[in-house]
Amino acid sequence: MALDAILLSALVKELRPKLEGARIDKVQQPERDQVIISVRNNGENMKLLINAGAGSGRIQLTDAGFENPAEPPMFCMLLRKYLVSGRIEKLTQPDYERLLLVDITTHNELGDIISIRLAVELMGRSANLVLIGADGRIVDCLRRMDYGGDAERRMLPGMIYRLPPQQKKPLVFLLDSDARRKMLAAADRGKPLDKRLMDCFSGLSPLICRELAHRAFDDEELIGNALDAFTDMVAAEDFVPTLLTCDGKPKDFSFMSLHQYGGEYKEERFESFSRLLDAYYSKRERLERQHRRSKELSHSVKTNRDRIAKKLVLQREELKRTEGREEIRKNAELLTANMYRVKKGDRSLVCEDYYADGCPEIEVTLDVLKTPQKNAESMFKEYNKLKAAEIHLTKLIAEGEKQLDYLNSVLDEVERAESERDLAEIRRELTETGYIRKQKGAKPEKIKKQGPIQFVSSDGFEILVGRSNAQNDELTTKTARRTDYWLHTKNVHGSHVIISCDGLEPPEKTVEEAASLAVYYSQGREGGKTAVDYTMVRFVKKPAGSMPGKVIYTDYSTLMAEADEALAEKLKK
Repeated sequence: MALDAILLSALVKELRPKLEGARIDKVQQPERDQVIISVRNNGENMKLLINAGAGSGRIQLTDAGFENPAEPPMFCMLLRKYLVSGRIEKLTQPDYERLLLVDITTHNELGDIISIRLAVELMGRSANLVLIGADGRIVDCLRRMDYGGDAERRMLPGMIYRLPPQQKKPLVFLLDSDARRKMLAAADRGKPLDKRLMDCFSGLSPLICRELAHRAFDDEELIGNALDAFTDMVAAEDFVPTLLTCDGKPKDFSFMSLHQYGGEYKEERFESFSRLLDAYYSKRERLERQHRRSKELSHSVKTNRDRIAKKLVLQREELKRTEGREEIRKNAELLTANMYRVKKGDRSLVCEDYYADGCPEIEVTLDVLKTPQKNAESMFKEYNKLKAAEIHLTKLIAEGEKQLDYLNSVLDEVERAESERDLAEIRRELTETGYIRKQKGAKPEKIKKQGPIQFVSSDGFEILVGRSNAQNDELTTKTARRTDYWLHTKNVHGSHVIISCDGLEPPEKTVEEAASLAVYYSQGREGGKTAVDYTMVRFVKKPAGSMPGKVIYTDYSTLMAEADEALAEKLKK
């Protein structure tokens, strides 16, 4: 569900004692629709996350880490200018609106104390973050809007900021029990009960309307009682941060227990609404963000891969045509041996095939426009051409298969990339290998080089996992010692995994954990149990001229392992 007005009011109640009086230390904008404000209050450092995305609008405290872009956006620079060193004075939610006003006092360039305001609008597709000056005019906003909607609410710098217009429907909490019942009785009875609730009152989300109808058993006589109990609960601020999960995956959340799903979903309760929202959004947003960032890179890789795959199909077809060259050579030799039988203008030669048992008669087709000698020369020439083509095509096909295998491994890396820096390293690798062209005049992209992903096994051994093919090469051939252990999924694209054991033999549990990581960081992540080969680094070699990430190895053992996300998080440094 989207963050509704009641849950926002519960969230504001939770945030006030933590944020009111807090000093703003830092402002970041890791995503286009997301701002992180670092604050300090009562000796505690906190991160306030404000998201103005269409399907994920919210404001909350968070413990999650975020990666910032190399260059901060202009809106982030503006917020830093006005907010850093300021103090949050008050949080206000207008009457059950999906809107939060954050009043801040700060100093201007002259050192005078001024008041500014952040309007956090969380109205679905119209979600926005607006910076408002002391004169009530918009300084700037995250999403400027100069068309459509209410002309008085155009979001442009310099315009007067106005609150969203109130809905024509009455707020459910401002009506007494009799008034609510009368309005429901006058509603269109042809509609389901939850739709009538939505038509009659503001302040209720579709989820809550469905829940109230469910609790009233869709009975018009009982819905009044359900509404009374609900409004009493909200008035008493008896809120419970509740997450609904299915097979461990978050499906919905609310400020109250939900019965409408029966036993299909499992309820999980949290100590705070901020932790609830982190649990619901963090993984989903990370996956969505990675999908968005990797889409363009995946398209480039797939274009190159598909082009090579089509070329391979044509080359294999051409190679197949060279299979008849021995028959051509045999016919040429038979013609040479029986030259005395043929004269110019003959369409064929019938002779004994002394290459076959019993020397059966065969017919050799001739070109009537050529002399017998020219026919034989032409056949030998065609044979030599096909023989050379076979050698050349075999070489091209082998090279094409290497490139295809490499690009498939890159696609797997793109899908598993955990950050923009991971994708930037993969992009740089593709540029260096010539699959992505360098733009003329473009400045080289500034990328801070990352090391491998680091883990510590339950036995205390360091485990390193490569992030890209180029890093796999460096990890295996340069970083790892010859006595360290090397692991890789068998016949499946994936990362190189190194157990740093300093000459010791790693315990069985450490090897099993490293094997699980090898599967988790491979194409076999979703495939259940997968074979993993492991050996000492000294038995791993990189063939000359091979593609990045490609190695050969000997003296290895194999074990079965399965990807375990919880284990990966637990062991991660």
